[in-house]
Parts: sequence; C-alpha cells; structure tokens
Amino acid sequence: MGIIRRYMEFVKPYKWRIVGTLFIGVIKFAIPLLIPILMKYVIDDVIGAKGLSADEKTSQLLMTMGIMLLLFVVVRPPVEYYRQYFAQWTASKILYDIRDRMFTHIQKLSFKFYSNTRAGEVISRIINDVEQTKEFVITGLMNLWLDVTTVIIAIIIMITLDIPLTIVSLAVFPLYMFSVRYFFGNLRKLTRARSQALAEVQSYLHERVAGMSIIKSFAIEDHEQKQFDKNNANFLDKALTHTSWTAKAFSVVNTITDLAPLIVITYAGYQVIHENLSIGTLVAFMGYVERLYNPLRRLVNSSTTLTQSIASMDRVFGLIDEKYDIDDAPDAIELKSVVGNIKLENVTFAYDEKEEPILRNINLDVKAGETIAFVGMSGGGKSSLVSLIPRFYDVNEGRVLLDGVDIRKFKVRSLRDKIGMVLQDNILFSDSVKSNILLGKPNSSDEEVRLAADAANAHDFIMDLPFGYDTKVGERGVKLSGGQKQRVAIARVFLKNPPILILDEATSALDLESEHLIQEALEKLAKDRTTFIIAHRLSTITHADRIVLVEHGEIKEVGTHEELMKKQGKYHQLFQVQQLDN
Repeated sequence: MGIIRRYMEFVKPYKWRIVGTLFIGVIKFAIPLLIPILMKYVIDDVIGAKGLSADEKTSQLLMTMGIMLLLFVVVRPPVEYYRQYFAQWTASKILYDIRDRMFTHIQKLSFKFYSNTRAGEVISRIINDVEQTKEFVITGLMNLWLDVTTVIIAIIIMITLDIPLTIVSLAVFPLYMFSVRYFFGNLRKLTRARSQALAEVQSYLHERVAGMSIIKSFAIEDHEQKQFDKNNANFLDKALTHTSWTAKAFSVVNTITDLAPLIVITYAGYQVIHENLSIGTLVAFMGYVERLYNPLRRLVNSSTTLTQSIASMDRVFGLIDEKYDIDDAPDAIELKSVVGNIKLENVTFAYDEKEEPILRNINLDVKAGETIAFVGMSGGGKSSLVSLIPRFYDVNEGRVLLDGVDIRKFKVRSLRDKIGMVLQDNILFSDSVKSNILLGKPNSSDEEVRLAADAANAHDFIMDLPFGYDTKVGERGVKLSGGQKQRVAIARVFLKNPPILILDEATSALDLESEHLIQEALEKLAKDRTTFIIAHRLSTITHADRIVLVEHGEIKEVGTHEELMKKQGKYHQLFQVQQLDN
C-alpha cells in the first residue's frame, strides 16, 4: 500500500530500535507461554507421579516453582520495562519527525492555501491525525508482530504435545480470517469520514473561540449554539456509524474465537475419558488455546486501530502533498544586496485563473529610496499590487523586477528578508513584547531591541507595562491598544532594517494621538528606503514622491500631490471629499 510505504520513510531511521524492541518483546511474551506446559508438568509428572513420596513431590514442586519465580520476578520486569520504553520512545520520535516536517511544509504554503483552508483543519491534521498514526508504529510494527509470534510459538508447542488436538484447536481459524476480511474492509472509509467530521468541529471551535468578542457583542450565542450543534451532530452521526460497524465486527469475531475452547474441551474431554490423553495435556491445551485466541482478539482490536491510523495517514499526507504556489526555481539565487529599484512591467494578476483579473497591465518604475503611495477606493487592487513584491502571490502575466532582475529568480526567503511590512492589522503572538519585536531579527541584543522600540515611539509605553519588555501581550496582542500594537509592529521592522518597506494602511482606524506617534515613526522608518504606502487618509501621504491612483485594477493617475491636485482628476475629487468630511 503506497501510503504505508510513504510512512515507512519516517520509520526507516529507527528500524534497528524497532528490531531491538521486537526481540525484547518476544522474550516478554514467550515467558508466560511456559505456564501451560508448567501446569502439565506439575499435574502429570509431579502430582500424578507414581513411586514418589509426598516429600519428594513437594521438593520437586518447590524447586520448579523457584525457577519460575526467578523468571517472573527477576527477568520479566526489566524486559517489560524496556519493551514499553523503547516502543513509546520510537513512536514518539517518529511523530516528532512528522510534525516537524509538516510545520516546515505549512510555512511554505501560500496565502492562497490559507485563504481557502480553515486553521482548525490544519491544526487537527498536525495534532490529532499525526497522533493517531502512532498506533501504526506501536500496534502495526510491534504488537502485531509480537502477537503473530506468540500465536506461532503457541502452535509449535501445541503440535509437540498433540497434533490431532492442535488441528481441532485451529478449526475456527478460516472463519476468523473471513470475518476480519469482511468487516474491516469498509472501516477505513468510515474512519476517514469520522476524522473529517471531528476536524470540522475543531475548526468551528477554533474560529469561534478566536471571535468570541463578535459573538458576545452581537448577542448571537443562541444562533452559534445551533450552528455548533449541527457540526457536533454531524460528528456524532459519523462516530455512531463507525461504532456500529466496529461493534458488529467484534460481536462476530469474538463469538468465533469463543467457539474454539468449547470445541477443544469436547474433544479433549472425550480423549481423557477414553485414556488417550492425560489430564495435564488437557489443562495445558486449554491454557494454550487461551493464549492462542487472546492475541487473535487483540489482532481484531489492532485491525480497528490500524484502520484508524491509515485513515489518519491519508489526511496527514493529504496536507503534505499540498503544492506550493510560490516556490524557488531550481536555479534560484540568494538575494544578498539590494539597491532598491523596483519595476512592474505589464503586470496582470488574478487570485484564481478562472476569475477576472484583479490587476490589469500595471506598469510602474520605482527608483531606489522613492516613496510611492497607492490610493483609491477599497477593492481597487492596491493591497493585491503590493503583495506581489514579496511574492505572496505570483503574477499571471508580466513581471516584477528588483534591481533589474525578475524577483522569481531569487530565493523566496532571501527576497522577503529584504522587505519590511507594517499592516493595518498586525498580528502579535501571545508572548512578551520583547519576543514580538525580536521577530524582526531574532538574534538581536536587548540594547538593539530597546533602540528599535525607541525609534518606533514604543519604548515609553512599554516601560509603563507591568513587566516592561517581558510583559505578555495575550493572543494576537489583545492586552495592547491598537496604537500600541502598531508601534510594536513598527519596532520589529526597525530592528529588521530592510531596504524595502511596505506600509498597508498602517495608520487607519487609530486615535489622533496614536496616529501622530505612528506617522512620526513611519516617516523615520521610510527614510532612505524604497517605500510603498497604501493609505486611506490622503492627508498622510501628501509628502510621497509619487502618488498612484489605482481603480478597478488599473493605474489611472500618477504624480506628486501638487501635480494631481492641479490635474483636478479622481485624486483631486477624493482629496476634496476627505477634506469636507474632516
């Protein structure tokens, strides 16, 4: 099976650990197999021995039991410990490697993927589905083979005791194999449907917990409860269907395996009555039948567990197989130094090839150190245009040049390393203020962090926080005001010190004091850098070297503030409307 072969690539580095664990496991499972033959020996050769006195029988019994006690008290405990420890250690390391690979992978997936996929779905695959695959390692690669080995050893011992009775003991084997094949054929599909339904519940919860303020502010708790109940009911339906099928399988398989002891007792009892079999052999066989069919029952459990694991593997590799929309070309080069000249040549772009282009035939030549402001009505394509520069998306037609080189020829990470961004809604992680600033340049010193915060007009308010730079900001920076969050975001760009800067409505929706502080910080930040600004308030970009009016995905006007005001076109109209509003 292809999916198992792929999973085995993660297992391969630990193959000798698994072999060692299996070897220890065989010893662990083999020791209890001595019990039935011990019972035969005690009944037939000690208790039933003729010509031995009671004292001799007692002495023989105690000596035999002393040896067994040594095996079970001294040998078996460390064997059991190391088998469990190595099995769990190996499985945990394999899961660590898979999650590590998946996290590396999801960091390379494009914005297009995340715009079409819920965060909870991704989290469910990395946490729940990867955890489910652990059972494949523990059960499929270890316990399954140990159970098979136990069955084989038990059958070999039974054959040495009595061949006809062994054949009778295995009479229900064909029925067992048929029932397992029949019932568990459909379980993989049902398990996959159940996992998907659970992921949908998790995705819904993830979004609603993140947006609890919206639920409360609109007082829509009852509506959301109904929506959650729908998702939860869908999972319940899939879970019950899965449970029903599993229960049928267990009822049939357990009935078949319970028939074996009855058949053995009937046949062996008849042989003992007619003195063709010793009582000790009958007792031993009953012990071995139990040890033969207990592993078979576990194998049924294993079938269920393995089916769930394989269904989870499907979902894990489904995520790993997601293609990168933005990837390095085979001959991509490292971008080491940047002058800052950026040119857009005949650029056309659509988020989906089947949809109408968001941008059409965009041409713009930006010189190093210039500040370019994009203005226009919402939905005109301004944010889409600047998102092409760090290659969050690739152009459908035309090209974007950096210092005369198509940006697709650079390694993506080295390109983005030279670009700093301040957005309208900057995300802060639920860590300290210092850690969030350090995202700009993780190896910076405390002094560098302080200087960056000072340049962003953030140092004073940070020092007023309960623990200064070590204050936790809460999820998405919820403990800070909008203006404070923006200044932390600006501080990390100061720390990064990139030659190219993108400011996407970085001062919108802020109070006047915050806007003044942020505007002052942004002007310092933009100095001597190639800067692109998207601004809602036109009064904040009048200083720009050039203002570009974008409408319906096309550039309509380009010029300085004064030039565009003299032209009395669309920019003039927008500016006049905003002045009247103020």
